[in-house]
Amino acid sequence: MSRVPIPDLPTEPTQARRFGKARTAQSTALAEDYAELIADLLASSGEARPTDIARRLGVSHATAIKTIARLKREGLATSRPYRGVFLTPEGEALAARVKSRHRLVVDLLRAVGVPAEAAEQDAEGIEHHVSDLTLAAFSRYLAKAG
Repeated sequence: MSRVPIPDLPTEPTQARRFGKARTAQSTALAEDYAELIADLLASSGEARPTDIARRLGVSHATAIKTIARLKREGLATSRPYRGVFLTPEGEALAARVKSRHRLVVDLLRAVGVPAEAAEQDAEGIEHHVSDLTLAAFSRYLAKAG
């Protein structure tokens, strides 16, 4: 029975930094997804109601309300009675950044042969975890390949 060599462990600070980056990305992914969806709903139908947000994200209405409240506390969204949810300028900037990251990741995945639907699904996770440095490399690769 042959053993696969185990790579050396990184130093503790290096490993802690790597895991910390992943935890930070996970905590911001939810706000990013909500901001992106709210922007899309506003652009397509002129309103983003909590009920629509909940249905499109596959969460309960209560979960959507709780997360929208978080966006409001963080200064990313506002709401008006009987009018739904709106993004603040900061929320709009976040949504635009996330949408751009998403498109770039999808474009890279498609360029390396990933089918369209799989690329869209995979980009939903990758877009929150990839660094700006890596995104720049994706962009350079696509510019050379195109």
